[in-house]
Amino acid sequence: MMPAFIFVCSITLLLQFFVSYCRSLIAASARQPLSREVQDVTGIQKNASGEDFPRVIQLLHLCPESPDDRTRIRAVGAYFGMLNFVRSTVARLMPSLRSWTEFERAQCAYFAAVTLERRIAFSRDMLAQQMDG
Repeated sequence: MMPAFIFVCSITLLLQFFVSYCRSLIAASARQPLSREVQDVTGIQKNASGEDFPRVIQLLHLCPESPDDRTRIRAVGAYFGMLNFVRSTVARLMPSLRSWTEFERAQCAYFAAVTLERRIAFSRDMLAQQMDG
């Protein structure tokens, strides 16, 4: 009985840390404005929606990866999947939880758009270095 209790507590604490980590990544990107170019490509003008996330992720896969954002994208993608699960199960019964999950999903999409902007800048820098070299 005690090992099961320790396992459940460990999983709960790990999940809490994971959610905090993802929310800190999302909060850091929420302050960054999107360039006009990225707004046009993603269709996100000022406010994103959770429905934008898969499309922006597809655009991200078209750009060369920068070394530092691969794990961040995976973490936020997993967080987005967890939000979808909560939205389709528990949030149906609780309207306040549903609005929170929609807000968080939209923030995930905005994070992906900011990451897309970083990848575009990274690609431009790589191209400029190749042209100079």
